[in-house]
Amino acid sequence: MAPVPRLALVPGEPAGVGPELCVRLAQRPRDHHLTVFADADVLDEAASRLDLPLRLVAGDEADGQRPGTLVLHEVANAVASRPGVLDPRNSPAVIDALVQAADACQQGRFDGLVTGPVHKAGINEGGIAYTGTTELLAGRAGLDVVMMLANDIVRVALATTHLPLREVATAITRPGLERSLRVLHGALRGDFGIAEPVIAVLGLNPHAGEAGHLGREEIDTIGPVMDGLRAEGMRLVGPLPADTAFLPAKLRGFDAVLAMYHDQGLPVLKYSGFEQAVNITLGLPYPRVAVDHGTALELAGSGRADPSSLFAAADACAGFARARLHARTTGDPR
Repeated sequence: MAPVPRLALVPGEPAGVGPELCVRLAQRPRDHHLTVFADADVLDEAASRLDLPLRLVAGDEADGQRPGTLVLHEVANAVASRPGVLDPRNSPAVIDALVQAADACQQGRFDGLVTGPVHKAGINEGGIAYTGTTELLAGRAGLDVVMMLANDIVRVALATTHLPLREVATAITRPGLERSLRVLHGALRGDFGIAEPVIAVLGLNPHAGEAGHLGREEIDTIGPVMDGLRAEGMRLVGPLPADTAFLPAKLRGFDAVLAMYHDQGLPVLKYSGFEQAVNITLGLPYPRVAVDHGTALELAGSGRADPSSLFAAADACAGFARARLHARTTGDPR
């Protein structure tokens, strides 16, 4: 019998929609175990507002598969949380939950990590320098990672993540771009089971630099990296102008798109299917999948938040974890 994946679940910002989304997730039948790293009172209150059953139990892994039940790893907030009202005093608990869950995954206690939305500004207001969970997890693992968002239509990976626009060009270097493409290529083969992935690589500048008239990054950096990796057998297309790369006829020929910066690729992905999109961190020793939306403070406590992205994140993470478990137990990469 195949092993059942054990997933760690972190709701994120307690004043946002994350806790109630986790309560909704707990109601589903599932083929994986779920352990939530959170404050018990926040989850209980969210369940009460939604009028949904929730049992929080300690330690019994079998309970992690039962609808209406979550195994709890308690990470207490500093102060009581109110839906829609940020309190920076709870920022350390938000980070502690992420760190404890990530460390438990690295130690092999869990097979994957599912994360809800966090509030970057709120964490920084709490005195914790924070640019994003992707960067936090990369630092804990000491590895180069790549952020990829995906839905049923397109997979978009990022060469740079949460940077001011004026810093992007400097951040795109030959070594960094090569690392990103290697991580993306490896994940498409290993986690997605694509034997020979085709990756579209966007240019940085309008019209992919217009042969150097609108910038030389494509000539001096992006193109040479792609040429070197093509020589190793990678199937790379580009550098492509970003304004036409996402045409449906072109996308059908790509397994993923590597965008040079956050707002170059992600608006297209979110327009194409925001509710079902997930955020995947590639290159970690365990699969991590997050929702593709923010804390939605204006919806918190209303019961109107759409749980589709968290459902998709949990399903995707379980699938990746199951594939990795299969590879470890059989020696077969898929």
